Amino acid sequence: MADTSTGTASPAPAYPMPRATGCPFDPAPELLTQRERGRLVRVRLWDGSTPWLVTRHADQRALLLDPRVSADFTKPGYPLQTARTEDDPDDIGFITMDDPEHARLRRMVTAPFTLRRVEALRPGVQQIVDDLIDGMLAEPGPVDLVRAFALPVPSLVICALLGVPYEDHDFFQEESRTLIRLNVPRKEQTAALDRLVAYLEKMLDDKAEHPAEDLLSDLAARIATGELTREGAARIGVLLLIAGHETTANMIALGTAALLAHPEQLALLRDTDDPEVIAAAVEELLRYLTIVHNGRRRAVLADIEFAGEVIRAGEGLILPNELANRDPDVFPDPDRLDLTRGNRRHVAFGFGVHQCLGQPLTRMELQVVYGTLYRRIPALRLATAAERLPYKHDGSIYGVYELPVTW
Repeated sequence: MADTSTGTASPAPAYPMPRATGCPFDPAPELLTQRERGRLVRVRLWDGSTPWLVTRHADQRALLLDPRVSADFTKPGYPLQTARTEDDPDDIGFITMDDPEHARLRRMVTAPFTLRRVEALRPGVQQIVDDLIDGMLAEPGPVDLVRAFALPVPSLVICALLGVPYEDHDFFQEESRTLIRLNVPRKEQTAALDRLVAYLEKMLDDKAEHPAEDLLSDLAARIATGELTREGAARIGVLLLIAGHETTANMIALGTAALLAHPEQLALLRDTDDPEVIAAAVEELLRYLTIVHNGRRRAVLADIEFAGEVIRAGEGLILPNELANRDPDVFPDPDRLDLTRGNRRHVAFGFGVHQCLGQPLTRMELQVVYGTLYRRIPALRLATAAERLPYKHDGSIYGVYELPVTW
């Protein structure tokens, strides 16, 4: 087919593109080359469809604000990652809905993620981090930082916030991994989602009988008033449970791997307790790593004239975070990790009405982790060769499966 962005006859490249084999923290080289083809370029998906790839930071932000662009994956032209079946759910939480329903449901769970409420949690998160580091230091080493630290920190926090027993973390972490892996058959993913929904429905029933100061109790109360169905509340719970631990856990481990590969940057964190320096470092690591690597996806509801093209109703958009976060027009020398960069314009949390609800909590957790781990274990180092680290090339959330460390 013709490449409508350039007028040439070259075929649209397949998407997603394989990650870099050189630096494991960089986007796929083939993806970066698409930026040279234009602001909007066609790519080819598994089903032969050719949505538009949006390659520039400013363009992604503009389109994510456009009301003609929909997050609803049931709309015509939405660039699905796999084929849908009649057994698939119509929604997996409010992130795949448009306003006004998206806004109505989102408002129900906003309160615990406000800056004031999140800051009140900081001492408790600090205690969790210190206790886990104490546990690691009590071991002879080496230890797997993923299992011993990166997973438990956000899991303990989101379990307390939701009101889910941490004792069940092995169950929901395993089901979460099934849902976010790209090479798992859709039938298995649907079954994993069903199990998580059933688990959360039982938890909601328990909260209705024995309410507490947690989010599931709040959702159970809304079921009682008719604002939510039992299944709808459970799906919101699943969304928060997965988002609350998977993304942060991967940022902790992958961020540590990146810092160990850049010792001069690690030293900046290891040798400071300045909150502003630590906060700036968190923002740069979020930009540099961009762990969500399946491309933010949207459907177009009405024709849009944009960047010299007409994006037609019924066409799809893919807006890769990692392209926006490596845009040299916004981030000079974008492939360099620079913890002093001081630029918070990254889109690691998305942009617009669907911007990540939990970003204040994620930022706070990462500030505590990055501001504590390397100061308390200044000799932290890999316990294996860097090239042997098992990276998550098979998932929509990038990270490392294991991170053996010692000191």
